Amino acid sequence: MRYIEVKDLTFYYDEEPVLMGVNYHVDEGEFVILTGENGAAKSTLIRSTLGLLTPAKGEVYLAKKNSKGEPLSVGYIPQQISSFNAGFPSTVLELVRSGRYPRGRWFKKLTTRDHEHVQKALESVGMWDMRHKRIGELSGGQKQRISLARMFATDPDLFILDEPTTGMDEQSRREFYRLLRHSAHQHKKAILMITHDHEDIKDFADRQIRLVRKEDTQWRCFHMSS
Repeated sequence: MRYIEVKDLTFYYDEEPVLMGVNYHVDEGEFVILTGENGAAKSTLIRSTLGLLTPAKGEVYLAKKNSKGEPLSVGYIPQQISSFNAGFPSTVLELVRSGRYPRGRWFKKLTTRDHEHVQKALESVGMWDMRHKRIGELSGGQKQRISLARMFATDPDLFILDEPTTGMDEQSRREFYRLLRHSAHQHKKAILMITHDHEDIKDFADRQIRLVRKEDTQWRCFHMSS
């Protein structure tokens, strides 16, 4: 099932075109990476897809429902999210657990499966040993990791991640990519991830979309297999 389809998208900053005639899609059950050199407007493309920016032209389709006929849930992690301040009251564990509560049901009792899901989410980003730390005590990179863990805990249908592995070592990155591939192939999640690490990710991703441009033209998509 197709969760994202973008056709002929063009985007301007003021009078300056930065994306021109972009076409791409992401389907249920696949792990897709979006690459390109610095300044290639990758984040702009993601934000246009999510409706956070308005393109000058083109069509953007984001599915309303998943393959089960339920409302599509989207987990989005922007680049280098670290907005928690030193006075943020929750612990790492409390924050990630909050992702397991259904909307409007904050006082329901978590099940054994919920607790297992939270532990796996924290382990996947190497933060289980820091689960009792206060959020405000963490570094920016650690806050990024717990934001990822909370998103995993919410169990969205569509993951959209903007350079989520910043600050991770090679082993941590590979474990994270393995988890994303498992989520896509075994749990039918759709995953779109911006990354610069496409050399060590090529063994895990299903497809690569690369933003490229020729001289005197704007950024366009070039599709390739990983």
